[in-house]
Amino acid sequence: MTNQTTKVLIVYYSKHGNSAKMAKLIARGVQSEKNTEAVIRTVKTVGDEDFNNPDPIVSDDDLNNCDGLILGSPARFGNMAAPLKQFLDETGTQWFSGTLSNKPAAVFTSSSSLHGGQETTLLTMMLPLLHHGMLIVGLPYSEKSLLLTESGGTPYGASHWSGNDSERTIDKHEKALCLALGKRVATIARKQKP
Repeated sequence: MTNQTTKVLIVYYSKHGNSAKMAKLIARGVQSEKNTEAVIRTVKTVGDEDFNNPDPIVSDDDLNNCDGLILGSPARFGNMAAPLKQFLDETGTQWFSGTLSNKPAAVFTSSSSLHGGQETTLLTMMLPLLHHGMLIVGLPYSEKSLLLTESGGTPYGASHWSGNDSERTIDKHEKALCLALGKRVATIARKQKP
């Protein structure tokens, strides 16, 4: 294994702040792996949609220099939100050059209803990553919280049930799965790094 810093890029869209909170937890999981740095970025909004977020907008340099990628979005009708989709649609340069090929990737989501399409949202985010040749990382059932959760959490990626008012806090099992997902991607990214 290398002693160089491994960079895991976390890119998310968050209208009500829940995906942003998950991104911070996932970053903690990433940074629990030695010599690993979490780089948190957001995406541009679409149309007149507005959200207040302190994180920088993702750049081509962020994509070109990452050793792993984790994407997050609220569930929108069982799909990723338009701003994240627009970001992915603009990664043709990386696709053409194979920049992300053979690097680990994972996904996370939040929904206001318990059965709000979390798993289909996670799957829709995986499809472009597969087209990039990335290695999809999920959560194994050896993560006890996956068996104990009564809210968010799937083997496809971390998830959170935010409640109808988007005010429900991330519970202990959802938190544990966010941390575990970040650590898994970081561990694999370190092993994959040349």
